[in-house]
Amino acid sequence: MTILDKIIETKRMEIKQYEKVEANGPSFPKKTRLADHLRSKNGVISEIKRASPSKGDIRTEVDVVAQAKRYEASGAAAISVLTDETYFKGSIDDLREVAKNVSIPVLCKDFMISEIQIDRAKHAGATIVLLIVAALEKKELHRLFDYAAGLDLEVLVEVHDAQELAQALELDAELIGINNRDLKTFEVTVERTVELAKTFPFGDKRLLISESGLHSKEDAAVAFGSGASGILVGEALMRSEDPGAWIQEATAEEAVK
Repeated sequence: MTILDKIIETKRMEIKQYEKVEANGPSFPKKTRLADHLRSKNGVISEIKRASPSKGDIRTEVDVVAQAKRYEASGAAAISVLTDETYFKGSIDDLREVAKNVSIPVLCKDFMISEIQIDRAKHAGATIVLLIVAALEKKELHRLFDYAAGLDLEVLVEVHDAQELAQALELDAELIGINNRDLKTFEVTVERTVELAKTFPFGDKRLLISESGLHSKEDAAVAFGSGASGILVGEALMRSEDPGAWIQEATAEEAVK
């Protein structure tokens, strides 16, 4: 059983305990769209990540509101919040608190396998949800993509090889993330973005986002240089004494498109 298989098995047990959310949720500050931002200027999706299966605890004690405000003030394009409790020590409450306090897009970062998870994300203020091609059967992927779009959520469709990229393109997904981490082994290489970008259909409405393994402004430059419009960065920002400077340095040389 791979790490991804184990996570999905746990997720299927967890969602059985979820209660159906109310149709009308709390109100949140109006958010911009991530796609609109990335069409005007390359950007960093800055992540709140307490821990991970591969790295263990990163910053479990983080003040998520203070961290989110720091990201926003530094020019982050969006904020990603890990909500998985078992493996990443996040929570839906983290997402809700961030969404209450920022005006930029908010991504619910989790292993989505059911509509009820998408409902919970929307109810907690997310404006973007993640769908991982490797975690879903083709019919599930299409069903959940359509469901999220029907709730007026942006969808980041994550791939890590050419076959998965083809599936994302079939969806007509606007935001496509290349995960530099193989979710079956958790090995990471930024070269995954470089290679898949060679066959990415740039020039139409689709936007490429490079995810994971981006630890320095040099890594960011490799991703942007390959054609990515955005990068998703978690651990490097969570460990940084000045995440705002990291964000600004990573995007300083990126010209307005």
